Amino acid sequence: MEVNTYSDLSHKILFQMECYSARQKRVVLLALLIFATFYSTGAYDPLDPNGNITIKWDVVSWTPDGYVAVVTMNNFQMYRHINAPGWTLGWSWAKKEVIWSMVGAQTTEQGDCSKFKGNVPHCCKKTPIVVDLLPGVPYNQQFSNCCKGGVLASWGQDPVGSVSAFQVSVGLAGTSNKTVKLPKNFTLLGPGPGYTCGPAKVVPSTVFLTPDRRRKTQALMTWNVTCTYSQFLASKNPTCCVSLSTFYNDTITSCPTCACGCQNKHNCIKSNSKLLHKDGINTPKKDNTPLLQCTHHMCPVRVHWHVKINYKDYWRVKVAVTNFNYRMNYTLWTLAVQHPNLNNVTQVFSFDYKPLVPYESINDTGMFYGMKFYNDLLMEAGPFGNVQSEVLMKKDKDTFTFKQGWAFPRKVYFNGDECQMPPPESYPYLPNSAPEGSSAVSKLTTSLLLIIWLLW
Repeated sequence: MEVNTYSDLSHKILFQMECYSARQKRVVLLALLIFATFYSTGAYDPLDPNGNITIKWDVVSWTPDGYVAVVTMNNFQMYRHINAPGWTLGWSWAKKEVIWSMVGAQTTEQGDCSKFKGNVPHCCKKTPIVVDLLPGVPYNQQFSNCCKGGVLASWGQDPVGSVSAFQVSVGLAGTSNKTVKLPKNFTLLGPGPGYTCGPAKVVPSTVFLTPDRRRKTQALMTWNVTCTYSQFLASKNPTCCVSLSTFYNDTITSCPTCACGCQNKHNCIKSNSKLLHKDGINTPKKDNTPLLQCTHHMCPVRVHWHVKINYKDYWRVKVAVTNFNYRMNYTLWTLAVQHPNLNNVTQVFSFDYKPLVPYESINDTGMFYGMKFYNDLLMEAGPFGNVQSEVLMKKDKDTFTFKQGWAFPRKVYFNGDECQMPPPESYPYLPNSAPEGSSAVSKLTTSLLLIIWLLW
């Protein structure tokens, strides 16, 4: 039984379950559950195990009917940022709270404030939705770390730009630590789905330093909300793929067919189409629907890894990222790669590079990103829709080899989403040697079938 995805395997097995006995069905369902646990992409990211977005509420003063809080959003993810049109934060009030005013952000709807006379709140909705202000707003509407259109850099790429904040004045609420009810049911879009937020938890109050750094002040009350990302929730299909080539084999291993799903296959546009000269063709849609170039893989982004040159003590790889979406350009893009020789990078020529060491004893992962004002913007599909660089690495004589696909990356992430790799058996191989290896899914499938056979 040849399968490429968990969906393929489950559909094939479930289709045949009508012929199984009750005991056989239980065994099969158990095996599928084990497979799903192994295969699905959960909120835990092994390359960034501590990555999350933490939303901190600091109550800085009490008011006659509520409080004033500073809300700070910290992106602690090493290589996953929030790009335009930016973050959207929502929650539910525990009681009948209203928002009197906001600085540095705004709610998307005011709601029904008809019961108020004279001073009308900024928002009366039970479930307010908050967005960042755009750059260039009047000074009296700005707050520190606000007004970036919701764009939030990753911690690994730009720690200063990974923070967003605003101030909110809440009314009809508690006026002390004992009477305040924490908001609940937090949601975060960044800018699409994928984030899951936990409940608000009271934590020790934040300590602030005055501008002269000679005095400490303290928030009256602080609570945190932690949001984690799951690619499985964000999209049912990958959003990028990887192709491979080498100097020692003329074969180019392209991205797998329909690597990112072929649901947009009938709405794609050919690279030589006259429609590309039509006004507004590159204008993004409100729902961020892509307009992809027609390819066999139908991915918005392709990462190509080319083993270029072999020296005596070093070897060189060329990395190219191509955008196939005519309606999207990627600001602050990041590329995370896992490869054992990234523990000895000698030089990266046209990208910035930072090692990622989530586990101190293992140094096999690195993050590439564009140089500011040079290639930190990946343009939309077309002649300028690509960025590329070369990486020079020093060989470890005990581990270096070109055999069995060792020279190719183990995992590749673009903007924090894992890219679809081609199956190992299709990798370019050394002359006079047969391609070896099989995919992890094939191995696991064999193991599951063995479990079923033994328990039969």
